[in-house]
Amino acid sequence: MSSTAPRRIVITGASAGLGRALALSYAAPGVVLGLIGRDTERLGNSALACRAKGALVDAVQIDVRDSSAMQSWLHQFDDVHPIDLLVANAGVASTLASVHDWEELERTAAIVDTNFYGTTHAVLPVVARMRSRRRGQIALVSSLAALRGMAISPAYCASKAAIKAYGDSVRPLLARDGVRLSVVLPGFVKTSMSDVFPGNKPFLWSAEKAAQHIQRKLALGRTEIAFPSLLALGMRLLPLLPPAMADAILGRMSYLPQREC
Repeated sequence: MSSTAPRRIVITGASAGLGRALALSYAAPGVVLGLIGRDTERLGNSALACRAKGALVDAVQIDVRDSSAMQSWLHQFDDVHPIDLLVANAGVASTLASVHDWEELERTAAIVDTNFYGTTHAVLPVVARMRSRRRGQIALVSSLAALRGMAISPAYCASKAAIKAYGDSVRPLLARDGVRLSVVLPGFVKTSMSDVFPGNKPFLWSAEKAAQHIQRKLALGRTEIAFPSLLALGMRLLPLLPPAMADAILGRMSYLPQREC
């Protein structure tokens, strides 16, 4: 468990949804927030709301796919405010609207580049500095979809699985240098992303509830934060079943593209 709450925090994907909720959850007097997002107007609104809670905010419009811009800004921020906590949250979703829909190369690459490479573009410029300081914490926002691929969102599931595998791989390496890493596996969170998801959304949490849960678990140093618990249990059990049986269960839960648009 951490004895000191993080005071210098960077959050990607802070324009809206879970990222905005996390920023507001951490915003307080004495806290410096570095907020990264693509939508200038919404990012500005997030920054204003965090400043109203007493935080010092540096908000910047960057696409996480731009590795050079990410590294440059993160290094500049860290020079002035050595980062205690980095939350790599930025992500996009893709679902198949019907059996006639398909994720071609360009669409697949856009999802993987944003979700997986965007995560590494946030982590790698910061992690070297944290290792040299022998302190710091990183949270990678993956998804329960990382635990078992679903036909309704192939590229999304693959990208989130890559984030989890990456986090699990580097965590013991970072731990030797005093840097803690947690993988966050949310279920359905009420955001504009979940609003357009065509399947069932069991155990839907508000973004505020999810953000507060993540903040509490990160403070405890949990290496994996999966929620809600019942949905997480179900997703962990699916890979233990014969693949055809797991496919059938997901299909009955509407996680299979529909035959009619």
